[in-house]
Amino acid sequence: MDLIDQLRIFVRVAHHGNFGAAAEQLSVPRPTVSLAIQQLEERLGVRLLNRTTRRVSLTQDGIAMLDRAATLVADSDELLQQFQPHGIALSGRLKVDLPSRIARRYVAPRLPDFLSRFPGVEIELGSSDRLVDLVHEGIDCALRVGEMSASSLVVRPLGTLRLINCASPAYLARYGTPMSPEELPRHVAVNYAISGAGRNAPWEWISDGVVQTSAMCADVTVNNAETYIAAGMAGLGLIQIPAFDVNHHLEAGDLVEVLHAWPAPQMPIQIVYPHRRHMARRVQVFIAWLSEILAPCLDPSKGMNRP
Repeated sequence: MDLIDQLRIFVRVAHHGNFGAAAEQLSVPRPTVSLAIQQLEERLGVRLLNRTTRRVSLTQDGIAMLDRAATLVADSDELLQQFQPHGIALSGRLKVDLPSRIARRYVAPRLPDFLSRFPGVEIELGSSDRLVDLVHEGIDCALRVGEMSASSLVVRPLGTLRLINCASPAYLARYGTPMSPEELPRHVAVNYAISGAGRNAPWEWISDGVVQTSAMCADVTVNNAETYIAAGMAGLGLIQIPAFDVNHHLEAGDLVEVLHAWPAPQMPIQIVYPHRRHMARRVQVFIAWLSEILAPCLDPSKGMNRP
C-alpha cells in the first residue's frame, strides 16, 4: 500500500475515532485499516494513535500529523481528478465555510441530496459569522455576505439579499412603532458587532436614492446572527435582517416589519475561493449546487442597490 493510501486511512480513522467505522466508509476490511496504520507508524517512526478496546485517539504526533495528512490526501485527489474524464465519480474532502444561519436553514437540510449525487465526497462544513482565512485554514470555498474588501480571493457574485426592518410586538407595545427615520433617536436597536472590525454595524436606510446611517442606542450588542434575531424577538430592540431569514417569524407574528419605505441597502452575497491553484471538480460542483439552492432567496441582479 502506498503512502497516500495509508494517509487516507489514517485521516478517516482519526476523524471517526474507530477502525471499524473507517473501514466501513472506505469499503475495505478492518484488518486492512489496522495494517495500514501499523505500516504508516513504522514508516514514520512514531506512534500516531492510542488504541483501546473501544476507541482510538490521536497521540501528540498524530495531532501534528493530521492536518498535513488531510491536505496531502486532498491535493493528491485533486491532481488525479484534473486529468480524469467527467464521467468518473468525484471523491475527496471538501472544506467549506458558510454563515451560520444559511448553513443551518438552507445548506445542512439539503446536504443529503448533494451527498447522494456525489457519495465519494466528504464535506467538512464550518458555520460561523467570523471572517475566516481561507488559505491559512485550508478552506476550499466560502460564502460571504456584505461588501468585500480588497483581497487575493476569487469572488463569484450570486446576487443580493433584501434587508428589512423588524421589531417584536412586545417592543412596539413599549416604544411605539417608528414611522420615519426621524423618530429613530427615540428608539433602541440591537447592535451587531462586525467581525474583525472592532465596531458595530450602523443603522442604514435609503432616502431619495442616498444611503443614510445613524448610530443607535442599544442595551445589547451581539456578534452572531442567531442571537441577533433572538434578541429582536425578545423585544430588546429594532433589527435589520435579510427578509428570507425571518419570513417565518413574520408570518407567525413573532416579528413585525417597520419602516417599509426606508429599507437598508441590499447586501451582496458571493462565493469566494483561493486562486492559488486550479479548482478541483468537487469544488466546482459544490459551488454550482450551492448557487442553485440559494437562488430562490436572492435578487440575481448584479447591481448591489447602493448609489
